[in-house]
Amino acid sequence: MTDRTYTVLLYSDDPQVRDRMRLAIGPRPAADLSVEFVEASDYAACVRLVDDYEIDLMVLDGEATPGGGIGIARQIKDDFVEAPPTCVVIARAADRWLAAYAQVDGTLLHPLDPVTTGQTVAGLLRSHAAA
Repeated sequence: MTDRTYTVLLYSDDPQVRDRMRLAIGPRPAADLSVEFVEASDYAACVRLVDDYEIDLMVLDGEATPGGGIGIARQIKDDFVEAPPTCVVIARAADRWLAAYAQVDGTLLHPLDPVTTGQTVAGLLRSHAAA
């Protein structure tokens, strides 16, 4: 890995959920990775950020309203030829099948565990960088 800083898009309609995501990921989800965050509170802002930045990973709140993270992940995968990898934070493990249908690359469960979150984010960033 290089000393590059990766850009992670955090999406939720709730600023407190975005704060929890940011805290669980942290500025260094692994010793060899550093990240910066951009935030969106609706679908239009997600699309704008994907258009305007080189987004390395999207972490989306599956419980957000009116647009849930699973639906946004699927729409962005459909709309962008080179969509960034996505990780959706869901409330129920049973929703993983729906996330898989939406072509989500990873899932996390509310409440976010910092160790699991860091490992998941690091793995997704590494696999995207290697591609």
